[in-house]
Amino acid sequence: MAFGRIAKLKSLRIALLQINPTAGDISGNAALILDGARRARTLGADLVVTPELALMGYLPRDLLMSRGFIRRGECELHRMAGELAEGPPILVGVATENPAEMGRPLFNSAVMLRNGKVGPAFHKTLLPTYDVFDEDRYFEPATEPQILEINGHKLGISICEDVWNDRDFWNRRRYHTDPIEVLARSGAQAIINLSASPFQVGKELLREKMLSHTAGKYGLPLVVVYQVGGNDDLIFDGRSSAFDAQGRLFARAKGFQEDLVIADIDASTGTIAEDDFTPEAEIWNALVLGVRDYARKTRFRQVLLGLSGGIDSALTAAIAADAMGPENVLAVMMPSVYSSRGSVDDSVELVRNLGIRSIQLPISGIMETYSRTLDPAFEGLPADVTEENIQSRIRGNLLMALSNKFGSLLLTTGNKSELAVGYCTLYGDMNGGLAVIADLPKTMVYRVARWHNRRNPDIPEAILTKAPSAELRPNQTDQDSLPPYDLLDQILELHVEQSQSAEEIIAQGFDEATVRRVLRLVRLAEFKRKQAAPVLKVTSRAFGTGWRMPIVRSD
Repeated sequence: MAFGRIAKLKSLRIALLQINPTAGDISGNAALILDGARRARTLGADLVVTPELALMGYLPRDLLMSRGFIRRGECELHRMAGELAEGPPILVGVATENPAEMGRPLFNSAVMLRNGKVGPAFHKTLLPTYDVFDEDRYFEPATEPQILEINGHKLGISICEDVWNDRDFWNRRRYHTDPIEVLARSGAQAIINLSASPFQVGKELLREKMLSHTAGKYGLPLVVVYQVGGNDDLIFDGRSSAFDAQGRLFARAKGFQEDLVIADIDASTGTIAEDDFTPEAEIWNALVLGVRDYARKTRFRQVLLGLSGGIDSALTAAIAADAMGPENVLAVMMPSVYSSRGSVDDSVELVRNLGIRSIQLPISGIMETYSRTLDPAFEGLPADVTEENIQSRIRGNLLMALSNKFGSLLLTTGNKSELAVGYCTLYGDMNGGLAVIADLPKTMVYRVARWHNRRNPDIPEAILTKAPSAELRPNQTDQDSLPPYDLLDQILELHVEQSQSAEEIIAQGFDEATVRRVLRLVRLAEFKRKQAAPVLKVTSRAFGTGWRMPIVRSD
């Protein structure tokens, strides 16, 4: 189905304003938009486009329930219109009030600012309610095609999810209507899409394939502007892009940083930023950005973490050093009687390689005090996981004390495999304000660490090669309690990310007893995950806002 453009269009230079907004910071986000619009003017832009909900910062979540918040956004739009009266028109992503007496109270909108005036507004049609999204909670969908006429061009205006429902691209569509098809049939000569689109590994290549297909299918240029940065558990990779009427990519903004790209949709000219789409590179860049923005936007200048001599804390420390600068990272080593000399030496070497600060707080004496205090209550009972957990909780308390005293953000160092099966201690190693690698399976932790070491060999080789261990009892290894990580991670991916049942996984050749044991551990650990720090999301399904399993369940 090719619609094509009716007549030769005059040149239209569109500025893709890829900014890093903060959820709720209307005045700060407005300043980013104003600065970008002024730079776009100097570059000869005819139209400036921001990401989805750029004025509010995506995701604003239940801030949208505050009428005062929405009205501040409206007031800011009018102020911005006055400031930009002499510049090119700009489409601003913003939440607007629904004046009707029925339906949700808001629209997810793109509002035009032109010649000092506000309007018209264009509204989002498809409202996602899966994974981290819950837009039907706030917004009323648009019901009519929305065409913007500018400089002799008819531009079909769409917002994020509106481009994700092509019948010829997806085997199963989520929605009954396709807004892009409707826009094409309504005479649009190009498609503009304001988007946010949270990061997950491999998603950008899928997005480009989908958008290329859509542009070529309708014979219409297609421009998408993405948000960049981190807000809470979500990371946005940017990479705003433009495709010509044949589906050829001709412009792409930088990944994981702010950018402004000019795309001429008639001449199909623009710049394509270099990028690295390997999973390890994407994950590294995403987590560095996620840590940096979470700290910056919550006003932390320094971070700290417990350093055990294992791979998880080593990778977390390397990410933190890149995100915050080595001088702003404190590594805390807390050896016990069970800590091997090698683990301590490996930690010291890692600290030296990264250039981060460190302190040692031995905990053997504290363990003895706990033992003496609890001995009367535990009399006659054998030592078990209780004593192991006490060690972890001692360390957790010390880390929280340092966090309080120094005003530093405590990073947790557990991975996704551990969090999935509960191989972590509540109020111990789970203490902290941000879970950096908790969406990375253990096998991916090693992959990312080795990728990093090929560029900067900071992580000692001994950490990469020794058997993983919590070192909470003599000669302990993770595999004493868990299946091998390569097997465990396969089962967890099928269950957690693909929602497969035990029967479906077993049917693929996995050992039944192992599968049922792993899935039972996942179920039992739900209460821990409900109390975990925010998890930076990099896979299709993280243990965060998109994971909505009940604690109390029977299956």
